[in-house]
Amino acid sequence: MRIRRLVRRRAAAKAPVKAVPVAAAAQDDKPLSPEAAEELRAAWAELNAAAVDAKVISFHACTRTGAHWAEDPSTVRAMAALIRESTSQDL
Repeated sequence: MRIRRLVRRRAAAKAPVKAVPVAAAAQDDKPLSPEAAEELRAAWAELNAAAVDAKVISFHACTRTGAHWAEDPSTVRAMAALIRESTSQDL
């Protein structure tokens, strides 16, 4: 009798989790202005340089809101600063 109860609990625990709707995910996909695109390219160059200096092979980042962090120059620069800060503390 106990085994059946245990099996039923495991089956209930594996029930799919419903996705939480994200308000920030519905963003306008407007093309960037030339100035904004250049700023984003510069931010990514800064992040790539920080990753090469720190010998980072791979990393994954996401936001709590579902917003695309890779399209925001200030967030990309913050990631570069975080990489530099974490490698400077290791020394």
